[in-house]
Amino acid sequence: MTGTKLDPKLIEAATKFHGHWCPGLAIGVRAAELALEEVGRADDEDIVAIVETDMCAIDAIQYLVGCTLGKGNLIYRDYGKNAFTFIRRRDGKAVRFITRPEIFGEAGEILGKLHKKLLAEGLTAEEQRQWQQTRAQVAKRVMESSLPEIFEFKPAREPAPPQARILASLICAACGEPTMETRTRRLDDRVLCIPCAEGRG
Repeated sequence: MTGTKLDPKLIEAATKFHGHWCPGLAIGVRAAELALEEVGRADDEDIVAIVETDMCAIDAIQYLVGCTLGKGNLIYRDYGKNAFTFIRRRDGKAVRFITRPEIFGEAGEILGKLHKKLLAEGLTAEEQRQWQQTRAQVAKRVMESSLPEIFEFKPAREPAPPQARILASLICAACGEPTMETRTRRLDDRVLCIPCAEGRG
């Protein structure tokens, strides 16, 4: 198998940024590697990442590719898929790829069962040991596999979003907090922030 070509120091730095090493971060490291090969690194806002999950992988993408929420070039879609789209604004090149489920192998099923038990009632010492070993095994497999073994290419679903804009803020009539104009709601001629408009303010 052909493993990652990324500098180990970069991987170590991404791990430190995230806080720990895990299979999800390994997926993100390899997704970032593929993005760097296909569209390059985002020195500013030229590269846009559209991610369809909020799992650990996103931290590796932020750190290694340079796409962040603050710059407006990291877009989160709550679809629950290990799918990643990268778009280069200057020429419109776009790639979307999704993690192949088979990359996890039987270890993925074991982790799924242990994770359910962990949430429901906790793990025994032996199960905890198995959990740690299996996670390490999956992460190792991801890092040692070739990129085509990990990801399947799909057509990009959407164009690059517009560049981040600085918009005016309006004061919410209920809570008094400044809110971006495009995120306010009008109710009975009052300008409200979303939580107040939904009765959660």
